[in-house]
Amino acid sequence: MTLLASDPPLQRLTRFAPSPTGRLHLGHVLAAEQVWSMAERLGAPVLLRVEDIDTTRCRPAFETAMLEDLRWLGFTWREPVLRQSERGTVYADAADRLRALGLLYPCRCTRRDIEVAWGEAPVFGPEGLQYPGTCRGLTAADLEADESVAWRLDMAAALERLMADGKDLHTPVLDAGAPVDFRMLAEATGDVVLCRRDIGTSYHLSVTVDDAAQNVTHVMRGQDMHEATAVHRVLQALLDLPTPTYGFHPLIMAADGSHKLSKRDGAEGLAALREAGYRPAQVRAMARAAVDPAADSAAAVR
Repeated sequence: MTLLASDPPLQRLTRFAPSPTGRLHLGHVLAAEQVWSMAERLGAPVLLRVEDIDTTRCRPAFETAMLEDLRWLGFTWREPVLRQSERGTVYADAADRLRALGLLYPCRCTRRDIEVAWGEAPVFGPEGLQYPGTCRGLTAADLEADESVAWRLDMAAALERLMADGKDLHTPVLDAGAPVDFRMLAEATGDVVLCRRDIGTSYHLSVTVDDAAQNVTHVMRGQDMHEATAVHRVLQALLDLPTPTYGFHPLIMAADGSHKLSKRDGAEGLAALREAGYRPAQVRAMARAAVDPAADSAAAVR
């Protein structure tokens, strides 16, 4: 891992930010391994953030089990734990700032509406089916009283504003050798939802605001997060927030190699491994070996 020369020598800080939507599996263990490994190299503390904004999936029992599993694995963090479910007003304030800039618009579309709008010639972006802009001309004045809508970022308008303000999206990335420009990736991502109709915020908005609020200087995330990082860089520039240095780690993939391993693919749960008698060091070694078989032979030892 190569640290950029511009990295400050002091006050480095990183974070681990899981969502309590189920029990931990080896993919989560690998992510934690990567974060704490980077922190050790940096000499930086690790913050723990519980990303529990999705009230339809997150459960207190999952959070309790998650924290206990992390402690069992030997990971330690700086207290207190930040919970996104307690920060709704902070995210609402950030969304209001973007609305005041004229960069958010209300969207009534369902996923099915978007599919129908594209017809037989759908356009896909890095995050899947791209939004066709059906509601881009809609304003708050067009909404009915108490109408439930999502709010999308007008990406083209946002990038145009940043260009007019002389702001670019060059970003420090570990091992890249030079800052990486995320502008083209942001253009390809399109008009992402920043405020879901059911929870009033989104992963993109919340994580960007919280990284700044917690003074995070280094972020380690999976290789599937380049597109999300482009969105976060746009938001940082629009909201005048600091830009962390980013690192991207390999993922444990499903058997067919088409996507990262999940519970749906039968990912081996940490609870089952513990019940089977594996020790913390062995479980961590298994996670490392899943992406680099030469990294640790201890995974094969019971």
